Amino acid sequence: MALRHLWGIFSAVGSALVWGCGDFAGGRAARKHPAYAVTALAACSGLVLLGLFALLWREPLPPPASIAWSVAAGFSGVVGITALYRGLATGRAAVVAPVSAVVSAVLPVLVGTLLEGFPGPLRVAGIAAGVLGIALVNRPAEGEAEDRKSGVPIAILAGAGFGGFFVFIARVQPGFLFLPLVVAKAAGLCGALLTLLWKREPFVSPVRNPIALLAGTLDAGGNLLYLLAKQYTRWDIVAVLSSMYPATTVILARLLVREAVSARQWFGVGLCILAVALIAL
Repeated sequence: MALRHLWGIFSAVGSALVWGCGDFAGGRAARKHPAYAVTALAACSGLVLLGLFALLWREPLPPPASIAWSVAAGFSGVVGITALYRGLATGRAAVVAPVSAVVSAVLPVLVGTLLEGFPGPLRVAGIAAGVLGIALVNRPAEGEAEDRKSGVPIAILAGAGFGGFFVFIARVQPGFLFLPLVVAKAAGLCGALLTLLWKREPFVSPVRNPIALLAGTLDAGGNLLYLLAKQYTRWDIVAVLSSMYPATTVILARLLVREAVSARQWFGVGLCILAVALIAL
């Protein structure tokens, strides 16, 4: 049981790392084209990757209930990732990504507590440290207060979308891995394409925005690691750990585009690391 729990923790932290890289790439891609166009293009690459794994694994078709949960997760996820890409395109990764992560972490914890009861004391402390760490990472550097205010509404929408994805995909029957994500990704792609049609915006050629394909591939990898993690430990704990992806996004923003990161944000990253240790005990 302890080894299964640790494997779940490892997979959840891995999903946070991969998602953080994907969100950074998606934010850069959304600077060139509208967020829904980037989401649609990213969904294509993610769908192809997950579809190939499903064919290679020869996974059987999930039951109807799991397919329905996957569809709901896909539509919720596309709302979240589109809102996030649009917010990150403003150039304030240190604000938009962490706010969305706080919302997406708290929602599954509330639902998980109602369905499964409270986890152990150390894990409760780890969840609290994780949420606090994400909140501190959310604090902007000096001179960014106005940007923070302008980015909060879109970040909350993104967090609600991600939180819904965490809750819905966790309802998939254990034992299924690739096909539920294929269904979710296909639903998300349909949602993005319908939105493009409604807004009368063109589909972006992969040649014009290849970084969107990278974002989609990384997003699919994060989804896969999340669904794998929730099969080994409590999914509300997995959701909190996976929601620490802003630490990766913020560090990349600092290293690659020199975005300002405050001491409080670095302290928040440290709290996230402490949370992982507490939850793993």
